[in-house]
Amino acid sequence: MRHCPGRLVNRIGTLHRVRVAGIRIDGTVERPTRVRLVVDGAVLEAFAGESVAAALLAGGIRTLRHGPRGGAPRGMFCLMGVCQECVVEIDGRRVESCRIAVREGMEVRLA
Repeated sequence: MRHCPGRLVNRIGTLHRVRVAGIRIDGTVERPTRVRLVVDGAVLEAFAGESVAAALLAGGIRTLRHGPRGGAPRGMFCLMGVCQECVVEIDGRRVESCRIAVREGMEVRLA
């Protein structure tokens, strides 16, 4: 693992988490209840009702898979279910993470 200021860079095939400061709005914003989901064995907190893609992005996970040729990192693109760049495995099924709402105990596996 290489350490760069503000982010962690891992080898291809491992959880790729980027530290993003201040991506969530705090303060006077009313939030729904917090839920926990498991992403490749790590616990990630999210808010009920937000998409899995939004929760991953807010949690600093931007690389969801790697391209078939060359292994380039791939992540979210359209965030509306058209491009299929955000496909992950949720509870054993391959789905578009931008179209699925988070729920307590959900198991997510990055491709």
